[in-house]
Amino acid sequence: MKENIVFCKGGGCTAKLGAGVLHKVLEKIPKKADPNLLIGYDSSDDAAVYKVQEDLAIVQTLDFFPPMVDDPYTFGQIAAANALSDIYAMGGNVISALNIVCFPESYDMNILGEILLGGAKKVQEAGGVLAGGHSINDVDVKYGLSVTGTIHPDKIYPNNGGKPGDKLILTKPLGVGIINCAKRVNQASEAAVEKAIQSMTTLNKYAADIMKKYRVHACTDVTGFSFLGHLSEMVDEDKSAHILSSRIPYISEARAYAEEFLLTAAAQRNRNFFGDGVKFEIEDFAMEEILFDPQTSGGLLIAVDASDADALWKELCQLEVKGDIVGEFVDKLPKKIVVSE
Repeated sequence: MKENIVFCKGGGCTAKLGAGVLHKVLEKIPKKADPNLLIGYDSSDDAAVYKVQEDLAIVQTLDFFPPMVDDPYTFGQIAAANALSDIYAMGGNVISALNIVCFPESYDMNILGEILLGGAKKVQEAGGVLAGGHSINDVDVKYGLSVTGTIHPDKIYPNNGGKPGDKLILTKPLGVGIINCAKRVNQASEAAVEKAIQSMTTLNKYAADIMKKYRVHACTDVTGFSFLGHLSEMVDEDKSAHILSSRIPYISEARAYAEEFLLTAAAQRNRNFFGDGVKFEIEDFAMEEILFDPQTSGGLLIAVDASDADALWKELCQLEVKGDIVGEFVDKLPKKIVVSE
Protein backbone atom coordinates (compact mmCIF):
# COMPACT_ATOMS: atom_id res chain seq x y z
CA MET A 1 0.00 0.00 0.00
CA LYS A 2 1.04 3.58 -0.48
CA GLU A 3 3.86 4.75 1.78
CA ASN A 4 3.57 1.45 3.68
CA ILE A 5 0.71 3.01 5.62
CA VAL A 6 -1.14 -0.27 6.02
CA PHE A 7 1.21 -3.01 7.12
CA CYS A 8 0.71 -6.69 7.84
CA LYS A 9 1.20 -7.70 11.44
CA GLY A 10 -0.73 -10.81 12.25
CA GLY A 11 -3.54 -10.03 9.84
CA GLY A 12 -6.36 -12.20 8.59
CA CYS A 13 -7.62 -15.01 10.77
CA THR A 14 -4.27 -15.29 12.52
CA ALA A 15 -5.49 -12.25 14.48
CA LYS A 16 -8.24 -14.26 16.17
CA LEU A 17 -8.22 -14.70 19.90
CA GLY A 18 -7.10 -18.21 20.78
CA ALA A 19 -9.74 -20.92 21.14
CA GLY A 20 -8.69 -21.55 24.75
CA VAL A 21 -9.19 -17.93 25.79
CA LEU A 22 -12.57 -17.73 24.06
CA HIS A 23 -13.76 -20.98 25.61
CA LYS A 24 -13.09 -19.71 29.13
CA VAL A 25 -15.01 -16.50 28.46
CA LEU A 26 -17.98 -17.95 26.58
CA GLU A 27 -18.68 -20.70 29.11
CA LYS A 28 -19.43 -18.00 31.70
CA ILE A 29 -22.02 -16.18 29.58
CA PRO A 30 -25.60 -17.16 30.51
CA LYS A 31 -27.66 -18.71 27.72
CA LYS A 32 -31.30 -17.79 27.29
CA ALA A 33 -33.48 -20.62 26.02
CA ASP A 34 -35.36 -19.72 22.84
CA PRO A 35 -36.88 -22.48 20.70
CA ASN A 36 -36.49 -20.33 17.60
CA LEU A 37 -32.70 -20.11 18.02
CA LEU A 38 -31.82 -23.16 15.99
CA ILE A 39 -28.04 -22.65 16.06
CA GLY A 40 -26.25 -20.55 18.70
CA TYR A 41 -22.67 -20.30 19.94
CA ASP A 42 -22.82 -23.32 22.25
CA SER A 43 -21.73 -25.70 19.44
CA SER A 44 -19.01 -23.35 18.10
CA ASP A 45 -20.82 -23.26 14.79
CA ASP A 46 -20.11 -20.84 11.95
CA ALA A 47 -23.18 -18.60 12.25
CA ALA A 48 -26.37 -18.12 14.23
CA VAL A 49 -29.63 -19.40 12.75
CA TYR A 50 -32.97 -18.03 13.97
CA LYS A 51 -36.33 -19.29 12.76
CA VAL A 52 -38.78 -16.52 11.85
CA GLN A 53 -41.47 -18.74 10.35
CA GLU A 54 -41.98 -22.44 9.63
CA ASP A 55 -40.28 -22.33 6.24
CA LEU A 56 -37.79 -19.50 6.81
CA ALA A 57 -34.85 -18.82 9.11
CA ILE A 58 -32.24 -16.08 9.02
CA VAL A 59 -28.51 -16.78 9.20
CA GLN A 60 -26.38 -14.12 10.92
CA THR A 61 -22.62 -13.76 11.11
CA LEU A 62 -19.87 -11.16 11.23
CA ASP A 63 -16.12 -11.23 10.72
CA PHE A 64 -13.39 -8.62 10.44
CA PHE A 65 -9.61 -8.47 10.82
CA PRO A 66 -6.42 -6.53 10.01
CA PRO A 67 -4.79 -6.80 6.56
CA MET A 68 -2.64 -9.74 5.52
CA VAL A 69 -1.81 -8.41 2.03
CA ASP A 70 -0.44 -5.06 0.86
CA ASP A 71 -3.04 -4.20 -1.79
CA PRO A 72 -6.15 -2.59 -0.24
CA TYR A 73 -8.56 -3.77 -2.94
CA THR A 74 -7.37 -7.37 -2.56
CA PHE A 75 -7.61 -7.08 1.23
CA GLY A 76 -11.22 -5.93 0.89
CA GLN A 77 -12.02 -8.92 -1.31
CA ILE A 78 -10.42 -11.39 1.10
CA ALA A 79 -12.10 -9.94 4.20
CA ALA A 80 -15.50 -9.99 2.51
CA ALA A 81 -15.07 -13.53 1.13
CA ASN A 82 -14.09 -14.70 4.60
CA ALA A 83 -17.16 -13.14 6.24
CA LEU A 84 -19.55 -14.39 3.55
CA SER A 85 -18.21 -17.93 3.95
CA ASP A 86 -20.06 -18.55 7.22
CA ILE A 87 -23.40 -18.25 5.44
CA TYR A 88 -22.34 -20.86 2.88
CA ALA A 89 -21.04 -23.20 5.58
CA MET A 90 -24.53 -23.28 7.11
CA GLY A 91 -26.13 -23.97 3.71
CA GLY A 92 -27.68 -20.51 3.44
CA ASN A 93 -28.00 -17.83 0.78
CA VAL A 94 -26.57 -14.32 1.21
CA ILE A 95 -29.10 -11.49 1.10
CA SER A 96 -27.37 -8.44 2.65
CA ALA A 97 -24.18 -7.20 4.28
CA LEU A 98 -22.98 -4.25 6.36
CA ASN A 99 -19.42 -2.93 6.36
CA ILE A 100 -17.36 -2.98 9.57
CA VAL A 101 -14.52 -0.43 9.34
CA CYS A 102 -11.69 0.60 11.66
CA PHE A 103 -9.49 3.18 9.95
CA PRO A 104 -7.17 5.99 11.09
CA GLU A 105 -8.42 9.42 9.99
CA SER A 106 -4.82 10.44 9.33
CA TYR A 107 -4.48 7.86 6.52
CA ASP A 108 -5.21 8.38 2.84
CA MET A 109 -8.97 7.86 2.41
CA ASN A 110 -8.35 6.50 -1.10
CA ILE A 111 -6.97 3.41 0.63
CA LEU A 112 -10.23 2.98 2.51
CA GLY A 113 -12.12 3.48 -0.74
CA GLU A 114 -10.18 0.64 -2.37
CA ILE A 115 -10.85 -1.68 0.59
CA LEU A 116 -14.58 -0.97 0.42
CA LEU A 117 -14.65 -1.45 -3.35
CA GLY A 118 -13.03 -4.86 -2.95
CA GLY A 119 -15.57 -5.86 -0.32
CA ALA A 120 -18.48 -4.56 -2.39
CA LYS A 121 -17.28 -6.59 -5.37
CA LYS A 122 -17.51 -9.83 -3.38
CA VAL A 123 -20.91 -9.02 -1.88
CA GLN A 124 -22.18 -8.37 -5.40
CA GLU A 125 -20.67 -11.66 -6.60
CA ALA A 126 -22.45 -13.40 -3.72
CA GLY A 127 -25.77 -12.05 -4.94
CA GLY A 128 -26.26 -9.87 -1.88
CA VAL A 129 -26.78 -6.16 -1.36
CA LEU A 130 -24.38 -3.95 0.59
CA ALA A 131 -26.73 -1.94 2.78
CA GLY A 132 -24.44 0.32 4.84
CA GLY A 133 -22.15 -0.21 7.79
CA HIS A 134 -20.29 1.40 10.67
CA SER A 135 -16.84 2.98 10.96
CA ILE A 136 -14.61 4.16 13.80
CA ASN A 137 -11.33 6.05 13.92
CA ASP A 138 -8.70 3.55 15.08
CA VAL A 139 -4.92 3.28 15.24
CA ASP A 140 -4.89 0.28 12.87
CA VAL A 141 -6.85 -0.78 9.81
CA LYS A 142 -9.47 -3.51 10.21
CA TYR A 143 -12.27 -4.44 7.83
CA GLY A 144 -14.99 -7.02 7.46
CA LEU A 145 -18.72 -7.56 7.15
CA SER A 146 -21.82 -8.35 9.12
CA VAL A 147 -23.81 -10.67 6.86
CA THR A 148 -27.41 -11.83 6.82
CA GLY A 149 -28.60 -14.86 4.90
CA THR A 150 -31.68 -17.02 4.63
CA ILE A 151 -32.24 -20.76 4.87
CA HIS A 152 -35.07 -23.26 5.25
CA PRO A 153 -35.07 -24.50 8.88
CA ASP A 154 -34.98 -28.12 7.67
CA LYS A 155 -31.97 -27.61 5.40
CA ILE A 156 -29.32 -26.34 7.84
CA TYR A 157 -25.84 -27.88 7.82
CA PRO A 158 -24.73 -27.84 11.48
CA ASN A 159 -21.04 -28.42 12.12
CA ASN A 160 -21.75 -31.40 14.39
CA GLY A 161 -24.33 -33.31 12.34
CA GLY A 162 -21.93 -35.82 10.76
CA LYS A 163 -22.29 -39.59 11.12
CA PRO A 164 -19.79 -42.48 11.31
CA GLY A 165 -19.12 -43.56 7.75
CA ASP A 166 -19.43 -40.04 6.28
CA LYS A 167 -16.58 -39.02 4.01
CA LEU A 168 -14.85 -35.69 4.69
CA ILE A 169 -14.17 -33.36 1.77
CA LEU A 170 -12.04 -30.19 2.01
CA THR A 171 -12.71 -27.75 -0.83
CA LYS A 172 -9.60 -25.53 -0.69
CA PRO A 173 -5.89 -26.20 -0.07
CA LEU A 174 -4.32 -25.41 3.30
CA GLY A 175 -1.17 -23.38 4.00
CA VAL A 176 -2.42 -19.82 3.62
CA GLY A 177 -1.32 -18.76 7.11
CA ILE A 178 2.20 -20.14 6.65
CA ILE A 179 2.56 -18.38 3.29
CA ASN A 180 1.35 -15.07 4.71
CA CYS A 181 3.84 -15.49 7.55
CA ALA A 182 6.66 -16.14 5.07
CA LYS A 183 5.57 -13.11 3.07
CA ARG A 184 5.83 -10.82 6.11
CA VAL A 185 9.54 -11.67 6.39
CA ASN A 186 10.08 -11.50 2.61
CA GLN A 187 10.62 -15.26 2.26
CA ALA A 188 7.56 -16.15 0.17
CA SER A 189 7.77 -16.50 -3.61
CA GLU A 190 5.42 -14.50 -5.84
CA ALA A 191 3.92 -17.76 -7.07
CA ALA A 192 3.09 -18.88 -3.53
CA VAL A 193 1.51 -15.53 -2.66
CA GLU A 194 -0.56 -15.58 -5.85
CA LYS A 195 -1.86 -19.07 -5.04
CA ALA A 196 -2.78 -17.96 -1.52
CA ILE A 197 -4.57 -14.85 -2.80
CA GLN A 198 -6.49 -16.87 -5.38
CA SER A 199 -7.68 -19.20 -2.64
CA MET A 200 -8.56 -16.42 -0.19
CA THR A 201 -10.52 -14.35 -2.75
CA THR A 202 -12.54 -17.32 -4.05
CA LEU A 203 -16.06 -17.43 -2.63
CA ASN A 204 -17.23 -20.69 -1.08
CA LYS A 205 -20.54 -20.00 -2.83
CA TYR A 206 -19.64 -22.24 -5.75
CA ALA A 207 -18.69 -25.24 -3.63
CA ALA A 208 -21.80 -24.69 -1.49
CA ASP A 209 -24.07 -24.61 -4.54
CA ILE A 210 -22.67 -27.99 -5.58
CA MET A 211 -22.85 -29.68 -2.17
CA LYS A 212 -26.56 -28.88 -1.83
CA LYS A 213 -27.25 -31.49 -4.51
CA TYR A 214 -25.94 -34.28 -2.26
CA ARG A 215 -26.65 -35.86 1.14
CA VAL A 216 -24.51 -33.60 3.28
CA HIS A 217 -24.86 -34.13 7.04
CA ALA A 218 -22.48 -31.46 8.37
CA CYS A 219 -20.34 -28.60 7.16
CA THR A 220 -17.99 -25.93 8.49
CA ASP A 221 -15.48 -23.57 6.97
CA VAL A 222 -11.81 -23.84 7.87
CA THR A 223 -10.52 -20.51 9.19
CA GLY A 224 -8.44 -19.28 12.11
CA PHE A 225 -8.70 -22.36 14.33
CA SER A 226 -7.11 -24.50 11.57
CA PHE A 227 -8.22 -27.66 9.84
CA LEU A 228 -7.74 -29.77 12.98
CA GLY A 229 -9.39 -27.18 15.22
CA HIS A 230 -12.53 -26.85 13.14
CA LEU A 231 -12.64 -30.61 12.59
CA SER A 232 -12.46 -31.03 16.39
CA GLU A 233 -15.64 -28.94 16.64
CA MET A 234 -17.37 -31.35 14.22
CA VAL A 235 -16.58 -34.39 16.39
CA ASP A 236 -18.82 -35.38 19.31
CA GLU A 237 -19.22 -38.25 21.78
CA ASP A 238 -20.56 -40.58 19.05
CA LYS A 239 -17.72 -40.41 16.55
CA SER A 240 -14.10 -39.64 15.74
CA ALA A 241 -12.37 -38.60 12.54
CA HIS A 242 -9.71 -40.50 10.59
CA ILE A 243 -7.65 -38.22 8.33
CA LEU A 244 -5.25 -39.33 5.59
CA SER A 245 -2.35 -36.90 5.45
CA SER A 246 -1.52 -38.05 1.90
CA ARG A 247 -4.91 -36.68 0.74
CA ILE A 248 -4.62 -33.27 2.39
CA PRO A 249 -4.52 -30.53 -0.29
CA TYR A 250 -2.06 -27.73 0.46
CA ILE A 251 -0.22 -25.00 -1.39
CA SER A 252 3.06 -26.72 -2.21
CA GLU A 253 5.37 -23.97 -1.00
CA ALA A 254 3.79 -24.06 2.47
CA ARG A 255 5.61 -27.31 3.28
CA ALA A 256 9.04 -25.80 2.55
CA TYR A 257 8.24 -22.70 4.61
CA ALA A 258 7.03 -24.83 7.52
CA GLU A 259 10.25 -26.82 7.40
CA GLU A 260 12.08 -23.48 7.74
CA PHE A 261 9.97 -22.76 10.86
CA LEU A 262 8.12 -19.86 9.25
CA LEU A 263 5.16 -20.42 11.56
CA THR A 264 2.47 -18.32 13.19
CA ALA A 265 1.77 -17.88 16.89
CA ALA A 266 -1.87 -18.64 16.10
CA ALA A 267 -0.90 -22.10 14.85
CA GLN A 268 0.84 -22.81 18.13
CA ARG A 269 -2.25 -21.68 20.04
CA ASN A 270 -4.29 -24.08 17.92
CA ARG A 271 -1.86 -26.90 18.68
CA ASN A 272 -1.92 -26.13 22.41
CA PHE A 273 -5.71 -26.13 22.62
CA PHE A 274 -6.70 -28.86 20.17
CA GLY A 275 -3.56 -31.01 20.09
CA ASP A 276 -4.47 -33.30 22.99
CA GLY A 277 -7.41 -34.57 20.97
CA VAL A 278 -5.25 -35.56 18.00
CA LYS A 279 -3.21 -38.72 17.52
CA PHE A 280 -0.54 -38.43 14.83
CA GLU A 281 0.45 -41.75 13.29
CA ILE A 282 2.90 -39.91 11.05
CA GLU A 283 6.31 -38.40 11.68
CA ASP A 284 5.97 -35.24 9.61
CA PHE A 285 6.41 -31.94 11.43
CA ALA A 286 5.62 -29.83 8.36
CA MET A 287 2.32 -31.63 7.78
CA GLU A 288 1.36 -31.18 11.42
CA GLU A 289 1.97 -27.45 11.06
CA ILE A 290 -0.10 -27.32 7.88
CA LEU A 291 -2.97 -29.04 9.70
CA PHE A 292 -2.76 -26.56 12.63
CA ASP A 293 -2.22 -23.58 10.31
CA PRO A 294 -4.83 -20.80 10.68
CA GLN A 295 -6.60 -20.23 7.39
CA THR A 296 -8.06 -16.97 6.14
CA SER A 297 -11.10 -17.45 3.89
CA GLY A 298 -10.41 -21.19 3.88
CA GLY A 299 -12.46 -23.89 2.24
CA LEU A 300 -15.52 -25.81 3.33
CA LEU A 301 -15.07 -29.05 5.27
CA ILE A 302 -18.01 -31.23 4.27
CA ALA A 303 -19.28 -34.45 5.86
CA VAL A 304 -21.18 -36.26 3.12
CA ASP A 305 -22.83 -39.67 2.90
CA ALA A 306 -20.18 -42.13 1.70
CA SER A 307 -22.24 -43.17 -1.33
CA ASP A 308 -22.32 -39.55 -2.55
CA ALA A 309 -18.70 -38.66 -1.83
CA ASP A 310 -17.11 -39.56 -5.16
CA ALA A 311 -19.79 -37.81 -7.20
CA LEU A 312 -19.59 -34.68 -5.04
CA TRP A 313 -15.81 -34.62 -5.19
CA LYS A 314 -15.76 -35.05 -8.98
CA GLU A 315 -18.15 -32.13 -9.39
CA LEU A 316 -16.11 -29.99 -7.01
CA CYS A 317 -13.02 -30.76 -9.13
CA GLN A 318 -14.56 -28.65 -11.89
CA LEU A 319 -13.97 -25.54 -9.77
CA GLU A 320 -10.81 -23.47 -10.21
CA VAL A 321 -9.69 -23.94 -6.59
CA LYS A 322 -9.62 -27.64 -5.78
CA GLY A 323 -9.64 -29.83 -2.66
CA ASP A 324 -9.88 -33.56 -1.99
CA ILE A 325 -11.54 -36.33 0.01
CA VAL A 326 -9.35 -36.18 3.12
CA GLY A 327 -10.81 -38.81 5.45
CA GLU A 328 -13.97 -39.99 7.15
CA PHE A 329 -15.91 -40.09 10.37
CA VAL A 330 -15.56 -43.39 12.24
CA ASP A 331 -16.95 -44.92 15.42
CA LYS A 332 -15.62 -43.37 18.61
CA LEU A 333 -11.87 -43.80 19.24
CA PRO A 334 -9.74 -42.82 22.27
CA LYS A 335 -8.81 -39.60 20.44
CA LYS A 336 -11.09 -37.22 18.58
CA ILE A 337 -8.92 -37.30 15.47
CA VAL A 338 -6.39 -39.79 14.12
CA VAL A 339 -4.02 -38.64 11.36
CA SER A 340 -2.30 -41.38 9.37
CA GLU A 341 -0.67 -41.60 5.95
